[in-house]
Amino acid sequence: MEPRFRILRPLMGLVASLMLALVVVACGDNTATTAVTTAAATTAAAATTAAPAATTAAAAATTAAPAVTTAAAATTAAATTAAAATSAATTAAASGAPVTITYFTFSAAPDHLKDLDAMIKAFNVVNPNITVKVETAPYDTYFTKLQTLVASNTAPDVYELNYENFVSYASKGVLKDLTQLAAADKSFESSVFYPRAYGAFQQGGKQYGLPESFSDVVLYYNKDLFDKAGVAYPNDNWTWKDEIAAAQKITDAKAGVWGTYQPVQFFEFYKMIAQNGGAMFDASGKPTLNSPQNVEALKFMLDKFNTLKVSPGEADLTSQPDADTALFKAGKLAMWRTGIWMFGSVKDVPFKWDIALEPGNTTKAHQFFSNGVVVSNKTEKADAAWKWIKFFTSSTEAAKIRVAASWELPALSNQSLFDEYLKQTPPASRQIVFKALETAVPPPVIERQSELQDIVTKELAKAKLGQVTAQQALDNLQPQVAKLLQPK
Repeated sequence: MEPRFRILRPLMGLVASLMLALVVVACGDNTATTAVTTAAATTAAAATTAAPAATTAAAAATTAAPAVTTAAAATTAAATTAAAATSAATTAAASGAPVTITYFTFSAAPDHLKDLDAMIKAFNVVNPNITVKVETAPYDTYFTKLQTLVASNTAPDVYELNYENFVSYASKGVLKDLTQLAAADKSFESSVFYPRAYGAFQQGGKQYGLPESFSDVVLYYNKDLFDKAGVAYPNDNWTWKDEIAAAQKITDAKAGVWGTYQPVQFFEFYKMIAQNGGAMFDASGKPTLNSPQNVEALKFMLDKFNTLKVSPGEADLTSQPDADTALFKAGKLAMWRTGIWMFGSVKDVPFKWDIALEPGNTTKAHQFFSNGVVVSNKTEKADAAWKWIKFFTSSTEAAKIRVAASWELPALSNQSLFDEYLKQTPPASRQIVFKALETAVPPPVIERQSELQDIVTKELAKAKLGQVTAQQALDNLQPQVAKLLQPK
């Protein structure tokens, strides 16, 4: 299963927070702006930057003339050197002189490096003077390494950010504002992107990244297990009650067959409370963790393990990281909430399966994820970087390579690009991928995002183990989350 559904991810919170503090120091940002992103609006907070004013008194200038002159000369020389380097890189990219840019990614390795190479070759057909040097890191170490590079002022020219981490980077002023580059490029049209994905990489009315891909989470189901139990397949009108009714008929604990499964962690929780009319934050950004809707949703998640016993408990799952994936592949799990990135992993299982919209309670809601690419504000090769990210995210050539490889999906609005994708089976109902976007809910995001995910998942884990009730868990979380919103 993809790393965002692993317990490892939220446990990186403390390390990420400490490293991000270094970024603040390196970038000179001493503000503590907090940005909350909800399903109704993308991030609106922007980092404020103090612009120091330098005023020189005439008397002081006279007294310390030699020192001032020396310092001014050194400063001027440094500024001239930096300006010259930037000008040279910009001129090189524009004139066709050779330019090399670095691109740091987590999603390409290890399965899609060949696809990325194919995209770069296509890019070089129209930009033969720009060399894209690829650097990769696995997801579980990627952001730690990236934060180290940013803090030491050695950030790659272009790097990949998922939506959940974008806010923290944009708020610290380490990303280049792409607004002017986009406006100056007469061939660029923002309308080619899926609007929600494009808007996800904006902050304060400025564009700091371009969306490269999107994915969502749907309900996988084992048709053979449904047929054996004589249960109708899930449909668009299913609710939580329908899911439980089907799961109870299919579950056979003695045979190791389970009706349904979803992990109890941050990402599943935010979606489930949305399906019940709840949210982690209200419209003003204040935390609402322990609302009645949220408590009811968490109790529903826990009951499937502890009371109804239609989901495998800890003792029924092996210790391997992808135990739920293995259970589904073995034909022992009837319903499974997971992402569309798993299509390739389960396409050859020895049973029939398909996908459906997730059941909701008061409404439908589906997780929405988007990866994007950004440009470092320290780069001296902005023009070349812009050309690469524009091609990588919006060109027909790159989009076709991504679709053919099932490397998530390009975040583009042209549905004709997905014709071949929709023809691929299994699953037969691939149109559900796009139908789920009608009720897509992006993760709630704050500036201290990794800490938020960490504390929520830890408290939910206690509830799953029966150490606290659903109400107690969310009551415990309310002040903890409120504290994360306060300036440090």
